[in-house]
Amino acid sequence: MEEEIKGALKKCAVGFGTSEVVEEFCMEDGELKLVKKKVTKKDVPPDIKAVKLLMDGGGISGLSDEELEAEKLRLMEMLKQCDG
Repeated sequence: MEEEIKGALKKCAVGFGTSEVVEEFCMEDGELKLVKKKVTKKDVPPDIKAVKLLMDGGGISGLSDEELEAEKLRLMEMLKQCDG
């Protein structure tokens, strides 16, 4: 679990690119057919809070349990929004 958090923290600290796919279907002859597909690429800029956590001597090991849980939830929400 700690490695997953460190990975998410590093990803947020350096920024990353992601894409969102939106597909539109219609019913033709009893089958769903793809009518439109839109792919949007997004660049998520580096997160200063994540950089600060990595640059601090303690990193995530210097956080209290409450701070670590709050940071985990924040990063997970950020990644969820970016991944669509």
